[in-house]
Amino acid sequence: MTIHTSHPFADPDPDPARRLRGRLGNTVTLWTTGQGPGRAGLTISSTMIALGETPRVLALLDPDSDFRDAFEDSGRAVVQLLRWEHRQLAEAFAGTAPAPGGAFRQGEFVDTEHGPRLVDADAWAAVSLADQREVGWSVEVTATLDDVAVGDEDDEPLLHRRGRFFTPPMA
Repeated sequence: MTIHTSHPFADPDPDPARRLRGRLGNTVTLWTTGQGPGRAGLTISSTMIALGETPRVLALLDPDSDFRDAFEDSGRAVVQLLRWEHRQLAEAFAGTAPAPGGAFRQGEFVDTEHGPRLVDADAWAAVSLADQREVGWSVEVTATLDDVAVGDEDDEPLLHRRGRFFTPPMA
């Protein structure tokens, strides 16, 4: 057995753009849509809010995700900001952790006209699909903010940076 000082799966020729993206970091969101057996969800950290007369949220989606297809079909979704306690839920909806019974069984959701909403999410928005286009290896979606709820400031938001979840240290 040989002990290496470097990561055994490190890319010998890393993509500088991918490395830069990994250092940006962002709050982790959960996007959900659909009703009953047609529900779908996806963990997304590539998001941005554009203010204006009609505020919008922009996100980069996996073009092959079930969520993307379901969102396109329904035209509506719920965007939830996740907290540190939701990291297992985030992994389940990202497809990187086991989810016995499906990802929606990993949390408590209430049905809304825009899709399932995580009951204990303090901040969420009901959104409607306005536009989408291919950008690189992703699909950029633009959605209008139809309804927004913002609870108390969270001391432990779930953040994602360089492939890992974290929460900011307490000040």
